[in-house]
Amino acid sequence: MWKTASVLGASEEQKKRLVGWVRAGTTQQRVAFRSRIILLAIGGIANNAIAKQMGTSRPTVLLWRNRFEEGGPDALLSDLPRGQGIPSLPRKKVEEIIEKTLHTIPKDATHWSCRSMAKTTKVSHASIQRIWDANHLKPHLVKTFKLSKDPQFVEKLQDVVGLYLNPPEHALIFSVDEKSQIQALDRTQISLPLKRGRAGTMTHDYKRNGTTTLFAALNILKGEVIGHCMERHRHQEFLKFIRTIDQQTPQELDIHCIVDNYRTHKHKEVETWLKKHPRFHFHFIPTSSSWLNLVERWFGEITRKRIRRGIFRNVEELKQAIYDYIHYNNKNPQPFVWTKKADEIISKVDRCKAILETLH
Repeated sequence: MWKTASVLGASEEQKKRLVGWVRAGTTQQRVAFRSRIILLAIGGIANNAIAKQMGTSRPTVLLWRNRFEEGGPDALLSDLPRGQGIPSLPRKKVEEIIEKTLHTIPKDATHWSCRSMAKTTKVSHASIQRIWDANHLKPHLVKTFKLSKDPQFVEKLQDVVGLYLNPPEHALIFSVDEKSQIQALDRTQISLPLKRGRAGTMTHDYKRNGTTTLFAALNILKGEVIGHCMERHRHQEFLKFIRTIDQQTPQELDIHCIVDNYRTHKHKEVETWLKKHPRFHFHFIPTSSSWLNLVERWFGEITRKRIRRGIFRNVEELKQAIYDYIHYNNKNPQPFVWTKKADEIISKVDRCKAILETLH
């Protein structure tokens, strides 16, 4: 039970004005809100009860009670004059901060933080954050990259992108690779489930129960996947997987496989097998260009959705989870659509090379 507050004194005329403001459809929401607070206070409702009923705080209720006592209904119509705003930093100071952010690092760290930059430049950390936001500066973030040094980069890029954007007729295009050393991890304690106000939990430590290697071929046009788990990833296993693709595809169609430069893909026995099966054509991506192989994108999906947070007591459970994911993927396949043209990629790489050259 709320304690009854002292009744807020008001004349009948004042009450009528307040009621009129609450009922009028043209009254500003902030004025109607304040009027309801005062009407409840006039009725002797406790301040805490008013705050709960109006979805506000007790200090807000007290504020408008005091304002009404001092100035009557007219005091609810306007806000108190605000204080003088914080003066903006001089342009020269802003330029100094941007220059330091872009071209220097602190003595005790690899990058600036808001507070370290604020301490150095003698301004508030909030000002630093506003300047960084306005100029899209994020010193705490870093992205990885690597430019391919393959002497046949352009030729290989054009070949692979040509398959994505203009696939040949009467042929299947597969993006082929292996995801090696997938660990069957079990947690040392039972995980706690998701609940309101708390994320699901997992122990930070784990027990290793073996590994498997997933060989996968992503059908570029359909999004379907042919997958097989094996203990190792030598050329023998790769040949076995290529034979699996051969068995599971119509014999009258050519097979174009986009592969990386892993040595097992170029083994003599693999080359010999390809000569005996002329419908198979290998297209090698440039070195250091795994982003060009679309099956890597699919590997990211299965890792995020099924493997990373999975709990596997043995390798067989891990393999079954992988096969189940492939089964559901193939029931409702969603192909990844390549949109970048080769010329656009080459132009971007050339710009990056030019920037790197200026830094040396």
